[in-house]
Amino acid sequence: MAQILAMNIPVAEAKAKLSELVRRAEAGEEIVLTRYGKVAARLVPPATAEHLPRIGALKGRIRIADDFDELGPEWDEYVK
Repeated sequence: MAQILAMNIPVAEAKAKLSELVRRAEAGEEIVLTRYGKVAARLVPPATAEHLPRIGALKGRIRIADDFDELGPEWDEYVK
């Protein structure tokens, strides 16, 4: 996983540079917005979701028993 770089910037300055800050966050940088020297908010890169391919994603990982659809004697009274 790539290291996220952080940049501290006062809220007043962020107002004037919002477009640039959003571009930098999209590029992977974390922007920490401060007010009076304290953290007020964070502008973070978008989350990336790694999805499994849908078709065949579990091939070879699931095993179904040969007798999975055979009911045992305990079910006799229910299937009369």
